[in-house]
Amino acid sequence: MRTVTLTKESTRDILETLLKRSPNNYGKFEDAVTDILANVKEKGDEALFSYTREFDKVEISKETIRVTDEEVKEAYEQVDPSLIQVIRKALVNIRSYHEKQRQNSWFNSTEAGTMLGQKITPLNRVGVYVPGGKAVYPSSVLMNIVPAKVAGVPHIVMTTPPGKDGKVNPSTLVAAKEAGADEIYKVGGAQAIGALAYGTESIPKVDKIVGPGNIFVALAKKAVYGHVSIDSIAGPSEILVLADETANAHYVAADLLSQAEHDEMASAILITTSRTLAKEVEKEIEGYLQVLSRREIIEKSLENFGYILIAENMDEAIEAADEIASEHMEIVTKNPFEVMMKVKNAGAIFIGEYSSEPLGDYFAGPNHVLPTNGTAKFFSALSVDDFVKKSSIVYYSREALKDIHKDIIQFATSEQLTAHANSIAVRFEEEDKEEK
Repeated sequence: MRTVTLTKESTRDILETLLKRSPNNYGKFEDAVTDILANVKEKGDEALFSYTREFDKVEISKETIRVTDEEVKEAYEQVDPSLIQVIRKALVNIRSYHEKQRQNSWFNSTEAGTMLGQKITPLNRVGVYVPGGKAVYPSSVLMNIVPAKVAGVPHIVMTTPPGKDGKVNPSTLVAAKEAGADEIYKVGGAQAIGALAYGTESIPKVDKIVGPGNIFVALAKKAVYGHVSIDSIAGPSEILVLADETANAHYVAADLLSQAEHDEMASAILITTSRTLAKEVEKEIEGYLQVLSRREIIEKSLENFGYILIAENMDEAIEAADEIASEHMEIVTKNPFEVMMKVKNAGAIFIGEYSSEPLGDYFAGPNHVLPTNGTAKFFSALSVDDFVKKSSIVYYSREALKDIHKDIIQFATSEQLTAHANSIAVRFEEEDKEEK
């Protein structure tokens, strides 16, 4: 983990390094993804079965691709009952938080005979992608399904790669059932994204695809955008801690490593006004590395994308943090709420030394699907808004339109769109002739 004095140049260099992790820089995989998607579009289930055989070493068929009620029941028997209770507690918090985001249609009428409004309609069918492989993330299942359910989406389709035994991880199935998935299919990778985007004999086409995945999944989502909507092109995990001399180095080091353990591409950054804290955090990290199970991954992550930045003052620290626009930001300072009000760019903000980032990953309620790679400057956390569409409503009575029809005709004529002008004019041509 490199310690660097904060300057505009050092911030720029760090940004350039971090942006190299973006899926947009992995063009060498795009041809392979394009071929997979084209094959799925053309051959449907046949392509899904073939790719699952090739990549996952599992035979699936039309009869076995969909998870059955019996398999879900078996999963409940395999998962520790105490974990099921934890999942249910987390669900209460996540659902409660997202229910506050729900919007209603609205309409506004006037005595002049107009009515304007906005009609909120949930998407009809949403696809949720859940990764398999080395790690299992039932928490992500909850975070992707719950806001869709709260939004009122009637059909939620989940895909996830099967294990070598041809089955889905039990905790993933339990989380999906508890959250409200309607259909679950045993297919992963770019081929699953293709199935959700185009539809196959077994898997229905959806309106939107959400959920994290590896580089092939990310590039596939990018490629099918336009056929369907997507949530985002997610990059590796990130944490940035803003801290001053009052911070607890033992806690700060632990929080930085909580994200560094995700994978070798994860980023962990401390920006502090205290050189003493910086040295203490380095020492604490060395101690943690002796006992943490994912030491090799953490060390590579810190070597490549780990930084301790020393700022002259908190305003300078905040300015740098806004430029980096991290996925997760922790504020551990003397006046954390005051600092929070000055911060503009972060996916999620955790305030105070007892609001560590994993609290948000699992339990607090806000969504942990967050913008990465600096996109927190213009993107937001996954929310209920991502699962609805908004239609504008316009009604004018004849009298109301008559009052302003000449204004519209003049505007359209100024743009040389005579058919536009005529569409309005024909409704009042007799009166307008009489006026002349």
